[in-house]
Amino acid sequence: MSRQHLVAFAALGAVAAATVVGIRSVLAHQAAVARRRIGKPLGEQSIDADRIWRRSLEGAPVDLLMLGDSLAAGLGAERRKETLGGRLAKGMARRMHRPVHLRTGAVVGSESPDLAVQLDQLPEDYAPHVAVIVVGGNDVTHRIPIAVSTAHLRETILRLRSRGTEVVVGTCPDLGALRPVPQPLRRLISSMSRRLAEAQAETARSEGARPVDLRRAVGPMFFDDPEAMFSLDRFHPSPLGYRRTAEALLPQACSAADAALSARRPRVRS
Repeated sequence: MSRQHLVAFAALGAVAAATVVGIRSVLAHQAAVARRRIGKPLGEQSIDADRIWRRSLEGAPVDLLMLGDSLAAGLGAERRKETLGGRLAKGMARRMHRPVHLRTGAVVGSESPDLAVQLDQLPEDYAPHVAVIVVGGNDVTHRIPIAVSTAHLRETILRLRSRGTEVVVGTCPDLGALRPVPQPLRRLISSMSRRLAEAQAETARSEGARPVDLRRAVGPMFFDDPEAMFSLDRFHPSPLGYRRTAEALLPQACSAADAALSARRPRVRS
């Protein structure tokens, strides 16, 4: 290779490096802008919705556990029946004709590595029929590698399944619907959230859990009607947003509960 070619390649490398630095600087600035726009008008504490829902129905309660981040915790809901857990518990009770005992281990601001701590804080003998995990948005915004996220998700699923719990995973929603995030950062986090969601679904299926693609199931609603689907911070779902998300999760949650109840039902000897 001639000296002229070497100089040209060196120049191209320098331009590429400068371009990467420039892009990172732009994205870092846009991330700061998004944080200022969103703020924390909802605080960091979700409404406590843990209770037995539809207690008047016959039969022993179905135990439902919510794990994950602020979506699983229900931040943005105005009443406990509007949280994701409350919506799911009511819907399961209505479909299954029996009470549902909701327990929330999800914590606002959590990432996938925090799932282990949420499990550790539960009683050792607690074995819910169904666990619903919704996590991933903070993994994307905090740039946690997908391999790290899915490794923690896999460990959590395995620990739950070892207790006889059926698991439903609501995969990472499409963060491209977040209007306070400027372009091109919004396109980038949309792509990142899609890749994480795909990896979460594959991980869930491989470990016997039931994935629900929230990006496809409810994502278009958040894109088309953000004023109605987002709460006042334009980041977390509104009561309607939680309702639609619960509707997407409900069929798999009921199916998982049926499977857990059947597995635990005493066998009658002939």
